[in-house]
Amino acid sequence: MIADLRKLIQKHWGFASFRPLQEDAMKAVLEGRDSLLVLPTGGGKSLCFQAPAVLRGGTTVVISPLIALMKDQVDGLQSCGVPAIQLDSSLSPAERFSYEQDVRDGAVRLLFVSPERLMMTEFQNLCRQIDVKTFAIDEAHCISHWGHDFRPEYRMLSRIKEIFPGANVHGYTATATEQVRADICKQLALTNPLVLVGNFDRPNL
Repeated sequence: MIADLRKLIQKHWGFASFRPLQEDAMKAVLEGRDSLLVLPTGGGKSLCFQAPAVLRGGTTVVISPLIALMKDQVDGLQSCGVPAIQLDSSLSPAERFSYEQDVRDGAVRLLFVSPERLMMTEFQNLCRQIDVKTFAIDEAHCISHWGHDFRPEYRMLSRIKEIFPGANVHGYTATATEQVRADICKQLALTNPLVLVGNFDRPNL
């Protein structure tokens, strides 16, 4: 599994080795264990849900708070040869229909949406049709009242486990306080999660 991940990461992203905690974070995704990964900006958080999604197949749904953040990740993935799309309010009905058909056809590894779209019945039905098993919550601190960027719409994500009882959920953030970590795990209803916290010491500062 890890050898396959290394080959895949080398092929699509050009990295020859893992950064700290990436291997454990990716194994949690591949093994279907809920997790929370806290890494400083630039620590390689996104790769921890992107690479397993490509290796395992199927579609991983990524929840992100901003269209611009989604676009950056989708553009980056597409340039690496990874099939990724975003469904957002900027799409025309025809574009959305076409993208949703790609999802149904199994052609999409990473599907980026807002928390509001995830809570739409139509989108939930799409997820059920393709049997989504993995949800990645980017900027997961947004669900915590103790986080520096709390977003009320993120509270909806507490229902993922209820709506998709067979799925695993993974949170990713650069927020490091113990209080925020505990609140994220509680709000996302994570089951026995693997919690990984990177080193935030910056000796050059």
